[in-house]
Amino acid sequence: MGLSAYLTLAATVFCIGLFGTMTRRNTVGILLGIELMLNAVNINFVAFSRFRGIDTGMIFTLFAICITVAEIALGLAIVILLFRTRRTASADHIDWLKG
Repeated sequence: MGLSAYLTLAATVFCIGLFGTMTRRNTVGILLGIELMLNAVNINFVAFSRFRGIDTGMIFTLFAICITVAEIALGLAIVILLFRTRRTASADHIDWLKG
């Protein structure tokens, strides 16, 4: 399997994540879309690392996975806070920063 197959897979996963992020109103769905986009980046890191023979991409992938886990934990905490205060998980009801 060549590099182009991995890049096509990553582009497809990124587009699905972007579509999910742009069209969803539910905050959990938006978080899942962001997660898909970050995983597409990880696929690119690993593919380039494998085909160039450099381990830097693998190290960046490990950092990206750690950052993704922290981002999802923080995002879910915000969603839980939103649900407790507004009784909904819709992104339309997030107007805390409006003056």
